[in-house]
Amino acid sequence: MTAANLRVLLPADAVAFHTERFARELETQGCELLTASLESGAMEHHPLTKRGPIKSLHYLSTVPQLRRLIRQFRPDVINPHFASGYGFIAALAREGKHPPIILNLWGSDILVVPKKSRLHKMKTRYALRQADYLVGDSDYLLSAADQLVGNKEHAVIPWGIERRFLSLHKTDYSFQKPLRIIVPRMQAAVYNNEYIVRALQPLLEVGDVALTFPLFGADSARFREFVAPYLGGRVDLYDRMPREQFLAFMAEHDVYLSAARSDSSPASLIEAMALGLLPIAADIPGVREWLTEKTGRLYPQDNEAALRTVIISLIQSGDRMVELRRRNFEKVQRCAVFEDNVASQLAIMRRLVDGSRP
Repeated sequence: MTAANLRVLLPADAVAFHTERFARELETQGCELLTASLESGAMEHHPLTKRGPIKSLHYLSTVPQLRRLIRQFRPDVINPHFASGYGFIAALAREGKHPPIILNLWGSDILVVPKKSRLHKMKTRYALRQADYLVGDSDYLLSAADQLVGNKEHAVIPWGIERRFLSLHKTDYSFQKPLRIIVPRMQAAVYNNEYIVRALQPLLEVGDVALTFPLFGADSARFREFVAPYLGGRVDLYDRMPREQFLAFMAEHDVYLSAARSDSSPASLIEAMALGLLPIAADIPGVREWLTEKTGRLYPQDNEAALRTVIISLIQSGDRMVELRRRNFEKVQRCAVFEDNVASQLAIMRRLVDGSRP
C-alpha cells in the first residue's frame, strides 16, 4: 500500500492550526482523508454534533456518530490527535481491532490533562492502551505516556517546518538595537507571558529590548491590559496571520523567548532555529531535546533575575553566535523538515495497515 491509496480518518480539532497543516500535507502526499471534529474550524471537515447539556460529556456523545463514520468511510487507519478527547472517542468508536489507531500526542495532552481529575486520567489511559501506535514530538512526552500505561510502540517525530520556509533563514545574524524579542506563545497561564514582561521591565524602560507577543488565547484581554503602558514601540501585539506571513514576520526578530511552565518540544522553537533566531527558554524537561547551551540559552524557570541576566549578557557581549545558529539550521534540515516527518508517519501507518490484514 502507498500513501496514494491510504484512507485516513483524522479525528481532531478543526480549529487548531496544527490539524489544518497536518491534514493538508496528508492530502498533498496522496492520502484520501476525512477529518472529523467537534470544533467548527474553517478547514474542510465532517462536523461531529455535540449533544446534551453536560459539557464534559460532549465528546462521549459523539461516539455513535464517529462509529457510523468509520463504517461509511472505511478508513485504512484512524489517526486521532489528542488522547483524552479524540483518542478516547476513536478507541470507543472502533469495533474490534481494525482499523489500527495511530495516536498523536500534543504535549499538554499527556503532561497536563491527566492531572486535572481522575476522569481525565482514566480517559487518557484508555486512549493510550487502545492505540496501536503512539507518535509524540519528544522522548520526554512519550516517556510520560509510558508512565501512564507502560511501554507502547512509538516514534519521536517533531512537527518541524515546511521546506519552502527554510529560505527565510537570516542572512545577517547581527542583533538590532533595541534587541527584538518575539514570544510566539498564545496568552494562557501555562505560557507565563506576564512573567517575561515583569522580568524584562527594566530593559523595556531604558529601551534595550522590544517585545512582541500574540494577541490570542484565553487570557488575551487581560494581557493587553497588563502591557498597555508599553504598547507602541516597546511591546507589540499581533493577531493571527497566514503562515507564510507569520514566519516572515518572526524572522525579523533577533531572539525567540519562551517561559512555558509545561512543554514538549515546541514547534515554535524549531521554527525559530530554522529562521536563525537565537532561542532562549525556561529550563524545563520538554525543551531540552532541542535546546541546550550548545543550541541557545536556558534559564531557571520563574527566575526573573536569571532571565534578565541572560538578555543583558546577550546585549553586552556583542557575540552573534554565528556557528551556534548555523548548527541549529543544519539540525532542522536533518531532523525537522515537516514534509519529511509527515512521510515518516505515513510509513508507520502503511506498516500498521499491512500488519493488521489477515
